[in-house]
Amino acid sequence: MSPERTEAISAKLDDGTIVKVQVAATGGRQDVAGGAIPNLKDVGKAIEGIVEAVATPIHKAMPSKATVKFGIDVAVEPGQLTAMLVKGGGNATLEVTLEWEPKV
Repeated sequence: MSPERTEAISAKLDDGTIVKVQVAATGGRQDVAGGAIPNLKDVGKAIEGIVEAVATPIHKAMPSKATVKFGIDVAVEPGQLTAMLVKGGGNATLEVTLEWEPKV
């Protein structure tokens, strides 16, 4: 297996600020949106969706403390940036720690 390649591209924040984003290089990559600078909004929406999917069952478990760790890779797809859960050992990485303290 070859190591994953990345490249830096420009992306736009909602306020118009241009930032550089390290994206996973894909074979035969096409220019995003015909050369236009993509917006990071879709990546933010993906993060919100992941958080909502994880938070709902955590709230039902009612722990005293919860910690969720995950990484996001950003890839270029025709017309947009796409968020992907970071892969570790061939599986998506999502670490959840729940703690319950006795009620006094």
